[in-house]
Amino acid sequence: MKKNDVPQDDGGLEKDNIKELCYAVDEKGEYTTIKSTGWDPKTIALDNALQEINERINNAKERVLNGETSPIEYYMECHKMDIGILASYVGKFQWQVKNHFKVKKFNKLSEKTLAKYASVFDISIDQLKDINYGN
Repeated sequence: MKKNDVPQDDGGLEKDNIKELCYAVDEKGEYTTIKSTGWDPKTIALDNALQEINERINNAKERVLNGETSPIEYYMECHKMDIGILASYVGKFQWQVKNHFKVKKFNKLSEKTLAKYASVFDISIDQLKDINYGN
């Protein structure tokens, strides 16, 4: 796209005074960079993705509060991870992490395993055990 055609729509970036760096063709036909305040379709897609993430976080929190899953699932969602990523960070297999979602299994985890999860989530073990800790 040409330099003058780079979208400058009002969007999520503009409200935070952030601009996205885009490539465009200048008057000489050479590629150059230009800052963009946003593009409506992209803003809509990002808003939809963030809404879905927030719904997943809220659902996981509700499931933890209802005793249906462990706090590990909640913090995984808060950190925008999936089971594969979390498993690699804690040095476990995916099936082990899924197993740690079970409340009974979570309650039997060693301090060492809890410390691994807490470290990945950058929280204390107390916060890991109680999602309402400090509130």
